[in-house]
Amino acid sequence: MSFYFIFYASRFRDRLPGYLVPEFYNITLWPRLKPNPNSNLYIFTGWSAVQFECLEATDLILIHSNKLNYTEMKDEHFVSLTSEGVSVPNIKSTWLQLQTQYLVIQLMGKLTPGQKYQLHAQFTGELADDLAGFYRSEYKEDGVTKIVATSQMHPTNARKTFPCFDEPAIKAVFHLTLIHPTGTIALSNETLLQTTFEATEKMSTYLLAIIVSDYAHLRVSGNQIGHWFHIRIWARKKAIKEGQGNYALNVTGPILDFFQAYYNISYPLRKSDQIALPDFYFGAMENWGLVTYRETNLLYDPETSSNSNKETTVTIIAHELAHMWFGNLVTLRWWNEVWLNEGFASYVSYLGADYAEPDWNVKDLIVLDDVQKVFAVDALVSSHPLTSKEDSINLPGQIMEQFDTISYSKGAAVLRMLSDFLSESVFKQGLSSYLRHFSYGNTIGSDLWKHLQTAVQDNNVSLPRQVDAIMNRWVRQMGFPVVTIDTSTGIVSQNHFLLVPESNVTVESFGFFRYEWMIPVRWMKDGATKDIWWLLEKKGVQLWTGPSWVLANINVTGYYRVNYDLGNWERLFSQFNTDHQVIPLINRAQLVDDSDVFIIVQITNTCSVYKYISGNKFCIHPNLRSAVYCSAVAAGGEAEWNFTWSQLQDATVASEANKLMLALACSNNTQLLERYLEFTLDPAKIRKQDATAVITAVANNRAGQNLTWQFVTKNWEHMFTEYGVGSFSFASLISGVTARFSTPQELQQVFQFECIYAGFGSAALAVDQALERTQANIKWVQRNKQDVLQWFRSQTGN
Repeated sequence: MSFYFIFYASRFRDRLPGYLVPEFYNITLWPRLKPNPNSNLYIFTGWSAVQFECLEATDLILIHSNKLNYTEMKDEHFVSLTSEGVSVPNIKSTWLQLQTQYLVIQLMGKLTPGQKYQLHAQFTGELADDLAGFYRSEYKEDGVTKIVATSQMHPTNARKTFPCFDEPAIKAVFHLTLIHPTGTIALSNETLLQTTFEATEKMSTYLLAIIVSDYAHLRVSGNQIGHWFHIRIWARKKAIKEGQGNYALNVTGPILDFFQAYYNISYPLRKSDQIALPDFYFGAMENWGLVTYRETNLLYDPETSSNSNKETTVTIIAHELAHMWFGNLVTLRWWNEVWLNEGFASYVSYLGADYAEPDWNVKDLIVLDDVQKVFAVDALVSSHPLTSKEDSINLPGQIMEQFDTISYSKGAAVLRMLSDFLSESVFKQGLSSYLRHFSYGNTIGSDLWKHLQTAVQDNNVSLPRQVDAIMNRWVRQMGFPVVTIDTSTGIVSQNHFLLVPESNVTVESFGFFRYEWMIPVRWMKDGATKDIWWLLEKKGVQLWTGPSWVLANINVTGYYRVNYDLGNWERLFSQFNTDHQVIPLINRAQLVDDSDVFIIVQITNTCSVYKYISGNKFCIHPNLRSAVYCSAVAAGGEAEWNFTWSQLQDATVASEANKLMLALACSNNTQLLERYLEFTLDPAKIRKQDATAVITAVANNRAGQNLTWQFVTKNWEHMFTEYGVGSFSFASLISGVTARFSTPQELQQVFQFECIYAGFGSAALAVDQALERTQANIKWVQRNKQDVLQWFRSQTGN
C-alpha cells in the first residue's frame, strides 16, 4: 500500500477527496434469475465505465466498491483507464480497501487537471436476499416461486452494484442497460427503450433503481399534472388483478399536483413509477421516478385492509413524492443533515395526504404520530442533535444511525413550527427560491435558512432574531424545553426537559447555546386567542395572572411541553368538564400527554391529574380486525395458533398478512412464542424484512418479554454477522425488546449485553438509550409503585 494512500486516508478519513468529478456512467447489468449450477448462488454480472474530470493532479484514484469480484483486465489489474486525445498514465497497482469500501487505483504518473478520463470495469456480484444494493426478492404465485431482481442503493449500497463515487454530493448522469429473460419487465429511473433506458437526470448514486420482474401494472397517462406524463403502479399480477393498486393510482396524481403548487416547480420527470416489493428493508424509498415500497405500504384492498392501512398508504406515498423535489432535485451535501431531508418529507407528507383526502383531518395526526412519539426519545440524555458535525458521520454504520426517530419525527415537528411562525405562504416562498437556486445540485442546511430569511424580509415578517439564529438552537442541540407558566406570578420560564431530571447532560450543544431555546408561544386566555409571544431567555415575564385559565402552545405547533401552576391546571380541567370544545382538539390530547409525563418526572401532583383522567373516557372506534385476531390467538391454544399461521401462509393481501403476522405474537403459550422467535431466523418462514417486527411484537407480549431478550442475546452475533444491516433494523430491535425493562436485574442484563458484544453498528445509540430508559423506568417504579397500587385498590374496593 502506498504512503500516498495513507496520506489521503488520514486527511479525508472515510470520505472521497473530491479531486475527481464524474459526469456520467455507462452501466450494463445482467441479473441471473436462476441459481448458478456450480455455486447454487444467484449472481449478476456487470460492465461499467465512468467518465470523470480531474480537478487536481493526482496519481491515485479512489472509487467506492463493496462485495464485487472483478475480472482482471489484460494488464492483470481490476480496471482500465482511457482518455481521448491525451496520454494516460499506466496503472501501477489496484486493490480493495475493505474498511472504507474503496477500490484503489495507484497510477505510475499523474492525471492532468481539466482532462476527462474513463474508468472501465467488469465485475460479478451476488444477487443475494440481503435487501441491499442489487438484491433478490422471492414470492409465490399460484404455487410457483418467482424471483424479482430489485435494488436498494440508499444510503451507501450503489457501490455493491457497480464501482461508483458513492456520496450524495457527487451527482452524475446514468446510462443503464439491463439484460433480462424473456417474459420479464425491466424498470429503472427513466422511460424504457427495450432494455436500454434513457439517460437519467443528474442525480446522486443512492437514487438509482433497477428492477427485473414479471409484474403487471396500472397506468394513467395524459396531461395529468400540467404536462404529458405517465403514472404507473407495479405489483404482483394477482395483486393488480384484484385491484390492490387502484387506491395508490388514484391518489398519486392529486399528490403530485399538490407538490407542484406547493413548491411552485413542475415535476421534473416525465413518468412516475411506484412498485410494491415482497422483500424491502425500509418502508419505502424515493428513487427518482421509480419509488419502491413494501407491499403493505403501497397496496390497499378495500375488502380486507383497514382505514389505518389506507391512511398509511396515502401518507407514505406523499412522503416519497415530496422527495422528488426536496432530496432528489436538490440534495443535502452529506448525511450529517439527514433530518432536513427526512424531516421535511415527513412534515409535508401530512399536507399532501390532506390534499388527497381532505375529509380525514390527516394534518392533526402529526402530533400523535411524530411530536408526542419523539418527545419520549428526545427527553433522554442519550439523544442527539438534529444536525451532527460533518466529520463525525463517515462509516456506513454511522450513516445508517442517522435514520432514526429524531431525524424523521423531530425534524418534522421543528419544520412545522418554523412554517407556523413564518406563515405557510412565507415558508413556501423561501422553499421555492431554495429549490430553484440549487436545482440538480447540493446544499447544506444553512442554505435553506438564507432563502427563508430573504422571504421574511420581502414580506416584512417580524421576528425577534434572524431565521438561522432561531433555528440553530433547535437543530444544533439535542432535546427540547418545557415552558413553565406560573399564573400566580406571571413568570414564564424554560428548562431543558429530561425524563430523569437529575441526569447529568454531558453532551455540549453544537454551538454553545447552553440548552436555551428561542420559543414561539401561541396562547389563549379563557378561549380567546392572543398574539404570538417569544420566550428568548431562561425567564420572562408576561402578564398572565388572574383567575382566568391560560393555555399555551395552541395546536401544539411548537416543539416543547408546557407546565402550569396547580391553580391553572385545575382551571383547565374544570373547563374540560364544563365545555371541553372551547379547548382546541389537539390541545386536549396535549394536556393529557403533558400531564401524564409530568407525573412520571414528578413535576405535577399525581392525584389531582388522575382525578381528571379517571373521570373522562376517550372513546375511539378503530377497525377491529387486528384486535380480534390478537384476542383469538391469546385466548386459544396451539390449534388456533397453527390455524392463524396457515392463514398467514395463504394471505395474498399484504396488509392482511401483516395483521396475521403480528397476531401470532399474542399467544400466551411460551412454547409457541419460542417457536415463532426461531422462525425469524428462517427466511422461508418469516421474511427478513419482517423479522424485527415479529421479535418486537413478541417482546411486547408480557408472556414473551423474557423469552425475547434471551433469544436476542443468544442469537445476536449470528443475526448481526449473518443478516447484516440490510435485513434487521438493529436499532428498532434493541429499542423494542427493552422498552418494558424496569427492574435492576434487567438493567444489569443490558449492561452485560453491552460488555459482551464489542460492536453494535447502527444500534450503538439504541443500546445507550435502552440503558437510560431502563434506569428511568426503575426510578419511576420506585417512586410511584405504592401510590399507583393504592389508587387501583381504592378504585376496585380491594
